[in-house]
Amino acid sequence: MNPSFEQTLIEVWRQTLVENANFVELGKKRYPVRKTPKRGLRQVDFVFDGNEIRGLEQNRKTKSKWAQMARSGRKMTQFLSEGRYMANVVDGKVTLYGKRAGMGR
Repeated sequence: MNPSFEQTLIEVWRQTLVENANFVELGKKRYPVRKTPKRGLRQVDFVFDGNEIRGLEQNRKTKSKWAQMARSGRKMTQFLSEGRYMANVVDGKVTLYGKRAGMGR
């Protein structure tokens, strides 16, 4: 049985921020974890159900409530597809945003 969309997001979050892995392994595929040039945030591009998704470590230096959580020590990844934020994982808990919340269901 294939993992759900939410399980996949948690797995990407876990491997990048908890395990500090250099690659994220999803099934038989491996995706490199890179760092953004300006801020050094971890990011990984992967495919779920034919959709290209980017997992991006939360920037702690913004003024958002999510950045405030990250500054307080919580581990957080934002997920984007087609340039739009679609979900995040904070300490292993998924929050889905808007219409994108139905992806993979």
